[in-house]
Amino acid sequence: MITRRTLAASAIAASAVVPAAARTPVRPLVIAHRGASGERPEHTLMGYTLAIDEGADFIEPDLVSTKDGHLVVRHENEIAGTTDVASRPEFASRKAEKTIDGEKVSGWFTEDFTLAELKTLRARERLPGLRPGSARFDGLYAIPTFQEVIDLAKADSKRVGRQIGVYPEMKHPAYFAGLGLPLEGRVLDALRKNGLNTRTAPVFVQCFEVEPLKTFGRLGGRARRVMLVSQGPAPVDVKSAAGVKAIAAFAEGLGPEWPLVIPPLDGGLGAPTALVRDAHAAGLQVHPWTVRAENVFLPPKLRRGANPADHGDVEAVFKALYASGVDGVFSDFPGLAVAARDA
Repeated sequence: MITRRTLAASAIAASAVVPAAARTPVRPLVIAHRGASGERPEHTLMGYTLAIDEGADFIEPDLVSTKDGHLVVRHENEIAGTTDVASRPEFASRKAEKTIDGEKVSGWFTEDFTLAELKTLRARERLPGLRPGSARFDGLYAIPTFQEVIDLAKADSKRVGRQIGVYPEMKHPAYFAGLGLPLEGRVLDALRKNGLNTRTAPVFVQCFEVEPLKTFGRLGGRARRVMLVSQGPAPVDVKSAAGVKAIAAFAEGLGPEWPLVIPPLDGGLGAPTALVRDAHAAGLQVHPWTVRAENVFLPPKLRRGANPADHGDVEAVFKALYASGVDGVFSDFPGLAVAARDA
């Protein structure tokens, strides 16, 4: 008998890249964006656990470095918005202004703290106005390390009886390399230590920068790589088949912002672009990001009511993406993504 468990395991196994001519439809992966981050503070072990319980196939840790070279899980190296660091008098003198990827940022930064110091902080909801239910869990969990997320995925794979993958993103790698804290080798070392540095391991390594993905490969990285692309200026061209094909020289997947796949049109959803077709022709998987349920993140015609925090017709976005042939979807609400997929 084919069960959800069997299908989920098959989906991850089938996610190895195959030539376009040999591609057969696969059950799209649900990737928990920073955990179940619409319901729990992002990048916390409880958020990842909830995502797994809701049926996510992969959990996503964003990786930054500590002062002493450890990989910790935060969306940005500036942590005032996602921890209680600003209220800690012992760290008041650490506040700084830095230029990161060409932008001036003021706050507290992971690279100015040791791992032991960061472990004294507690996570908090980044968007408390939109997600007050999640904010109720502020202060309960510490910042996890990459190893702790890997350990959770392995332990919960046994607990729920299906394989849970990890989908790390290297954040600001050029910036960290400039500080003498390069991320690529550290990510690779962690994967090797855990037996995950293979093409078929339940791992994707993602980045918005081209060179770190190439460097990861040159260092001996075998885990699949995903090039992230936003709607704005990007270092790669995804508007042409030739541009998409060029990405296949250094990556196995493409992570476009979801409107690049299903563009909004007249306040609703338009027809799919050629991006999925072009990526599949190049042998790339396509995992668009990030589908969120709140009205503020949806096209006007999909909103329900006037409250930006209320949930709109996010199911329409999921269904349009799945119908376009994507291989996976990132969401802050993995339970909703699973329900739309399985329906």
